[in-house]
Amino acid sequence: MPSPPRIVKGNLNNLCHNGNPMRLDQLYRGSSPDISIELFPPKTPEGVEALFQTVESLKRLTPAFFSMTYGAAGSTRDTTLALCDRLKNQAVVETTCHLTVVGQSKADVRENLARLKTMGIANVLALRGDPPAGVSAFRPHPDGFHTSVELVREARRDPWFAVAVSGFPEVHQEAKDRAADIAYLKDKVDAGACVILTQLFFDNAYFFEFLEHVRRAGITVPVVPGILPILTVAQVRRFTALCGSTIPPAVARELAKYEQDDDGAGRYGIELAARQCEELLKAGAPGLHFYALNRTRSVETVLQHLRLVR
Repeated sequence: MPSPPRIVKGNLNNLCHNGNPMRLDQLYRGSSPDISIELFPPKTPEGVEALFQTVESLKRLTPAFFSMTYGAAGSTRDTTLALCDRLKNQAVVETTCHLTVVGQSKADVRENLARLKTMGIANVLALRGDPPAGVSAFRPHPDGFHTSVELVREARRDPWFAVAVSGFPEVHQEAKDRAADIAYLKDKVDAGACVILTQLFFDNAYFFEFLEHVRRAGITVPVVPGILPILTVAQVRRFTALCGSTIPPAVARELAKYEQDDDGAGRYGIELAARQCEELLKAGAPGLHFYALNRTRSVETVLQHLRLVR
């Protein structure tokens, strides 16, 4: 395993965000890491109300922001924007809205950006996006942008917006190789992205190697590791198959013990995530981005372990 690169050492006894709403380009500058939590749009009104109960619980962890995902091919666009409005203006938490290229025209994207500005939302995560179910290859909208680089550039035409982009510690599934993946990441940053949020991983060696390549390429923006606390064996296998992340052999052996024990898998997931986070923070990670799956227990328990709750 490569030695963790040391950047800025955080203080594990005082790692809370100060609670003030912040733009993405104002975060990740201090000695204390900024914590963010990713949510997804529920499918039912009951699910929405349950989500906002979850948000109220997670607010006490003082995250720097919550992010809200888009469905494949932009399928949840209106729901995503409505939930972002409620997060920002009713739950009163800093909000980052996912935006994608797939399935949308340039006019659609510009309308979405205008709506977000009206809501007071300045932070966006610019993504190409996944094709709809049953479609294997990305096909750009005939009147749309073709790449996430173009989406970053479009958002940054208005200085109101601060833009995050994704990074892939294990290399994007469609990239030719690591060098091509990093070169494309640099294009996104050069287009105006101010922070990189990474895909999930379960071995910190992937992140440390990725970070070395990023810095050697001259990319200087903050790189924030994405953490998924495992909930069940079926869930983590499904997620890794979709996103191309690896389940390391040691993790696979542990998970085999919990095939029929979701509670046991969840406890192991918390333990693994806590170990990952502690090592990442000691190495100087500027923040942590949690894939919370609209749950509270795992994220809360990990942060309690790290003494990140006020």
